[in-house]
Amino acid sequence: MRVKEIRAMTPEERKEKLEELKRELMHERGVAAMGGSPHSPGRLRYLRKSVARMLTIMHEKGER
Repeated sequence: MRVKEIRAMTPEERKEKLEELKRELMHERGVAAMGGSPHSPGRLRYLRKSVARMLTIMHEKGER
C-alpha cells in the first residue's frame, strides 16, 4: 500500500485494513512455521512494511 492510499482512507477503513493485513501476515507466518513455503517470499516483507506504514500514519493522526 502506498502512503497516499492510506492517508485517503477514513479512520474506520484504516482499522479494518490493518486488521486484514495482520490476519494475512499471521497466516503467512503460520505457513512458514509449519515448514511450507510461502506462495511469494516477498509477500511477508510487503505485509510487514504495510502494517508498519499503517501504524505510523495512525499514530501521526492520533488514532488507535
